Amino acid sequence: MTNSEKTSCLCGAVQITAEKINPKFTVCHCQSCRTWGGAPFFAVQCGTKVEIDGSDKVKEYDSSAWASRGFCTECGTHLFFKFKESGEYNMPVGMFPNLKGMEMDMQYFSDLRPSYYCFTNKTKEMTTTEIMKMFASKM
Repeated sequence: MTNSEKTSCLCGAVQITAEKINPKFTVCHCQSCRTWGGAPFFAVQCGTKVEIDGSDKVKEYDSSAWASRGFCTECGTHLFFKFKESGEYNMPVGMFPNLKGMEMDMQYFSDLRPSYYCFTNKTKEMTTTEIMKMFASKM
């Protein structure tokens, strides 16, 4: 885990400090993530110790039964994917340009990955069925 990292949205209205960031990032290929950002979601796990200054400029959208997505209402920057049950944040890896030692570790919804891209990284993968089974036990 890295130590505290700071970042902001494009316009600076929202400032974020994440206390711990897992250097093993994930990639999600689900349709929601690809629609949200136009590509798979490259996410770093930031846990629950996240401080958001400018939270009055953050809009959350309930994107599924288990998570919401947050964005800046001023500039539209995608800020986070947050699990409802645990309160854990996943944030776009690109928001933290100074991270070192990053490694792609997991690909979610691998069965939904379009044929027009692929990664050569050797990672763990979970299919839609595996993910739905995992979250069904938590609902």
